Amino acid sequence: MLKESINEETVKAAQEENGPAAGAGEDGAGDIQEEIRKYEARAEEYLQLLQRVQADFDNYRRRSVQEREEAARYCSMRLAGNLLPVLDNFERALKSSGDDVKQLREGVELIYRQFKDTLEKEGVRSMEAVGSEFDPNLHEAVMQEPSEEHDDNTVIEEFQKGYMLADRVIRPAMVKVAKKI
Repeated sequence: MLKESINEETVKAAQEENGPAAGAGEDGAGDIQEEIRKYEARAEEYLQLLQRVQADFDNYRRRSVQEREEAARYCSMRLAGNLLPVLDNFERALKSSGDDVKQLREGVELIYRQFKDTLEKEGVRSMEAVGSEFDPNLHEAVMQEPSEEHDDNTVIEEFQKGYMLADRVIRPAMVKVAKKI
């Protein structure tokens, strides 16, 4: 279909160039046939180029999908690797503490600091809620308390810390909010 269309266009172009008698004589027919072969060869080159570009694009798309799937599958691998030493230290603390409560407490405090440092290295940070104005994007109000000393909608107590990763809230802080009387 593509070749027929090109052939028809080539013949029309040759006739327009050389007049209506082109192609009527032996020499004209040979010239036209040569032109047709040139255009057919060029069309074949373009078709092959198009097919190569299409194949390259299909391969690119397949690779992109595969890379996204791998990234999703292994996105937590680095975090898990960083948390394993914390788990190891918990196990060591539990084995070595015995009945010594003070030693157990020191071990747990050490692990707490290590765990917090690991989260900070990953970009996780806690939000400071007490004293700030209530923001439903950052806080979850679980109680409201009448207060004369605090402004309306001021966070006066934090029951559970809130955490962020970069600019996104992982978990809002659970807070008590003042209601001005």
